[in-house]
Amino acid sequence: MKAVYIKEFGAAENLEIREIENPPAPQNSQVVVRVKASGLNRADILQRRGFYPAPKGYPERILGLEFAGEIAETGESVSNFKIGDRVFGITAGGAQAEFLLTDESLLAKIPESLSFTEAAAVPEAFITAHDAVFSQGNLRENETLLIHAVGSGVGLAALQLAKARDIYTIGTSRTLDKLEKCREFGLDFSVLSDSDALQKSPQQFGELIRFKTAGKGADVILDLVGASYFAASLESLALKGRLMLVGLTSGRSAEFNLGLALAKRAKITGTVLRSRPTAEKAEANAAFIREVLPLFENNKLKPNVDRVFNIEEVRTAHDYMESNESFGKVVLKF
Repeated sequence: MKAVYIKEFGAAENLEIREIENPPAPQNSQVVVRVKASGLNRADILQRRGFYPAPKGYPERILGLEFAGEIAETGESVSNFKIGDRVFGITAGGAQAEFLLTDESLLAKIPESLSFTEAAAVPEAFITAHDAVFSQGNLRENETLLIHAVGSGVGLAALQLAKARDIYTIGTSRTLDKLEKCREFGLDFSVLSDSDALQKSPQQFGELIRFKTAGKGADVILDLVGASYFAASLESLALKGRLMLVGLTSGRSAEFNLGLALAKRAKITGTVLRSRPTAEKAEANAAFIREVLPLFENNKLKPNVDRVFNIEEVRTAHDYMESNESFGKVVLKF
């Protein structure tokens, strides 16, 4: 089968399409999926550079955390799917290949209204956003959600999920154009900001967020950026607010005011989806099927597809994502 393969860790030019062995026959609750499309994620960029190795048991040099395709083979105890079913889901690696071995608990059926390329833009972004903001962050209808990097794949997913519940939303981005596009998705208040600005004046940012929330602050903050936004996020939190740390694009280390965290009785939660055991990822997937998938089926949510590249154009796709010009998801199709 064909697969995106890392010849040498580093630049996008080190990627190639290579013929590798097909996965083994599925056992028990496993299935083999014939992959039609796969979403491209920041984690793929980091893995390609050698900074984010795949968890044990997953391919070191084959990228891909989400996919859409058809069931090609099933294990003897598979009960929810049959050969030919259109499915999408998450994995910890290897999704950018023609065939993928996975467990049925990590799959969902693709709504009839979605194409394979549209479906491939959904799992990683929407499962991550729903799990962080609602399952762990416990965001409720009368609260406020602040999303850092709102124009990213996960950011847009969180925005759509919040607006589906009529929740007040605030979003930050370094790009005015992305903020304007997010308003079309229902973003209530936007802040043009970057790492330097927030590091220099976190208190000023906190004052702005409190002003826009009648003095309360943000109940849940989805931070997809990391270290340089941390102090500003803490300043912006409401009493008993929840700060969900998901991304680290601006760094891993930050100093912050412990007294402020105590005074606000803040909850600071770090979360990652990729390295969780299958059973825990299955729980997140089950919540997605139960609470999010119906919103796609009735067209209250839609995939955030920015551009689609043929698999042979994978180097160009990586360069495009690294340019930070994308709004939403970049998808590779076979």
